[in-house]
Amino acid sequence: MQKLLETLWSKKTSEGYAALKELLTISQSSNALYPYMENFIKKIDSDNSYFRTRALALIVANAQWDTDYKIDENIDAILAHITDVKPIPARQFIKDLPRLAKSKPDLRQHILSALRGADTLRYPLSMRPLVEGDIRKAILEIEKQD
Repeated sequence: MQKLLETLWSKKTSEGYAALKELLTISQSSNALYPYMENFIKKIDSDNSYFRTRALALIVANAQWDTDYKIDENIDAILAHITDVKPIPARQFIKDLPRLAKSKPDLRQHILSALRGADTLRYPLSMRPLVEGDIRKAILEIEKQD
């Protein structure tokens, strides 16, 4: 497990992505990664967009195990990545938000509010419609969970 976590933060994207895939699989059926939740939350502030993307994906994947409300305590910082500096991490995170809302129903309205209030003007015109489309789709998926 420790080796996978070290590889997760590799600057070699293919290695980091491979580790992420394995860790996401583990997270589906086990809370083995939950003790690292605070580390994942810290990584969302990384200058490296790949690290932010991986950290956000693991936060969402481990939300079902969040018995200590670590996500709840950091939800504003986490949801700030709906409009991440880079559009690709934002898009990936937005696509994961329906799963977060399903795992953390008490945060559903907070997530919806953040999505509805997202300011996409920071993105180039070529990316803005894609991000906005992802937001609309996430909102619809979350609303269907009610």
